[in-house]
Amino acid sequence: MKKILALAVTLAAAVSFSACGSATPTPSTSAEPPASATTPASAPAAGELGAEDNPIKIGVMGPEIQYDWLEAQAKEQGIYVKWTTFSDYPTVNPAVTNGDLDINQFQHILYLAGYNVETGTPLAALQATAIYPLSLYSKQYKSLAEIPNGAQIAIPNDETNQARAISVLAANGLLTVKEGTDLLYATPLDIDEAASKAKVTPVAADQSARTLDDPSVAGAVINNTYALDADLDPKTAIASDDPNDAGSAPFINIWAGKPEIKDNPWVAKLLELADSDEYGKLLLEQAKDSAVIVHKTYEELQTILSDSETQLKAHAK
Repeated sequence: MKKILALAVTLAAAVSFSACGSATPTPSTSAEPPASATTPASAPAAGELGAEDNPIKIGVMGPEIQYDWLEAQAKEQGIYVKWTTFSDYPTVNPAVTNGDLDINQFQHILYLAGYNVETGTPLAALQATAIYPLSLYSKQYKSLAEIPNGAQIAIPNDETNQARAISVLAANGLLTVKEGTDLLYATPLDIDEAASKAKVTPVAADQSARTLDDPSVAGAVINNTYALDADLDPKTAIASDDPNDAGSAPFINIWAGKPEIKDNPWVAKLLELADSDEYGKLLLEQAKDSAVIVHKTYEELQTILSDSETQLKAHAK
């Protein structure tokens, strides 16, 4: 992704919301029509999206226990899904844009905002899942104090997470940025290496966990998905940002797709299952309790997404 995605990681905005009400239906005095005319279908018909011959195509970053549960629950209601697993972030949204996928679940709102602004083919934030911390791990050291001067720290090289990683390291005293730098938009070029305790080495996000086996690397800032894939325990992280922070709304992870997909009844039902307490418990189990579950309305999510896009465009000028 280009420069605009570097801005995406840095946006943080406090957003207030109001609840949405629904109108009370007026009772009808007419004779009740036949059941076939009033009762909605209980499952997608052959050929419809969600039917066995036309499953809902979903892009994710890896197999997770909550996806197995979701697939089983959906199938009980006659809704079929097909998972496609990706190994890197930049290819997942384009697969929805070009129709290879119907929806995906792998990114936070800020990443989606950067994609939308960069490509001009906007996708929607359909439903929230959780906020995950971005954390520093090490196999050599058990605390920040143990990390020696001049130590190498690996950080994700995708521009969406790079500034967030620098912020984590700066907030924990390992980096100092140059005077006048806005930490929200920091890049490796903004680091004052002479004044910093550590140095950063950008690497592909999906390779960051592997750098922990390199004796020349003191630690790595690793995305939650890749940390779990590497069997790292979030409780062993030696530094993290705070997912409960008031400005964390743009880091809410989401289900995403084209705006019109929300009107499909079977996608809507699938997402309703994914917003259940049962799904949330499994998500926490998968994340080893490192996540903060989030519930937002579609309108609330679009407000956060729209504000993020607006601010990204303004900062890019």
